[in-house]
Amino acid sequence: MKPIDILFALIVATIWGVNFSVIKLGLAELPPVLFSALRFAIVAIPAVFFVPFPKTAVRNVVAVGVFLGVIKFSLLFVAMQVGASAGLSSLLLQAQVMFTILLSFTWFKEKITTYQLAGISLSSLGFALFFGLSSENLSLISLLLLLLAALSWAVSNLFMKQAKGVNVLHFMVWVSLIPPLPLLAFSYLFETNTPYQLLVSAQTSTWLALAYVGFISTLLAFAIWGHLLAKYSAAAVTPFALLVPVVGMLTANLVFDESLTHLEWLAAGLVLLGLICCVFGQNLHKFLGSVDLSS
Repeated sequence: MKPIDILFALIVATIWGVNFSVIKLGLAELPPVLFSALRFAIVAIPAVFFVPFPKTAVRNVVAVGVFLGVIKFSLLFVAMQVGASAGLSSLLLQAQVMFTILLSFTWFKEKITTYQLAGISLSSLGFALFFGLSSENLSLISLLLLLLAALSWAVSNLFMKQAKGVNVLHFMVWVSLIPPLPLLAFSYLFETNTPYQLLVSAQTSTWLALAYVGFISTLLAFAIWGHLLAKYSAAAVTPFALLVPVVGMLTANLVFDESLTHLEWLAAGLVLLGLICCVFGQNLHKFLGSVDLSS
């Protein structure tokens, strides 16, 4: 990759890592489902009037809108609302890597490599350790919600895979048109029947959080990411996503003074090591095999 494109990839990873702390700030005033609905509304409108429909089947747009927009983000926001720390949320949501590999094996009959199996095993051990822990950083219900959010993200990845070759920015704009109405209805029924009053009384920081999550984290970051994926192989681009939980935990520590216990650091390390093994294992094996150790 060219240095400028490496810089762009690092910027995207930073944007997505910081995003979890920004979400935490936004949830201080707005309930999670309403926040999620507004996030997608400001992405979709008025952009859908100027952006052509992506060159893919309607079912792919609808499916990603439901699994990524309605289910995944609602579960994530609720998990953070009920106590999951921003840092651990950014890490545990990456379980989508494991789920995507397993679902691709089931759905597309893709081969699972030895390194991916090893990575899944390591990450699973980390998640099992989290199941045995309970602290102010992560409750059992928050952990379950985050894993379900990751599973939903993985399902959306499969539909996005079927829509390969589309303009990612156009795709995300039209995907964002799906979640607002069902989320607003759910929020009205189960969260608050006075959404207008909440929005009118919301502070500037809440609106800035919505703007960041909508325009910067969604539109700008996905546009850059899509450009990089169109220019380089997925194997060259996607490993940069592993920086997201690192940035997420560092940002949460700076903004909210979040700190992990020794056992939580151990569990987090196992999860991250497993993700690295899933993404880099095969390439690392090839690299080591090409090194002449006799010289």
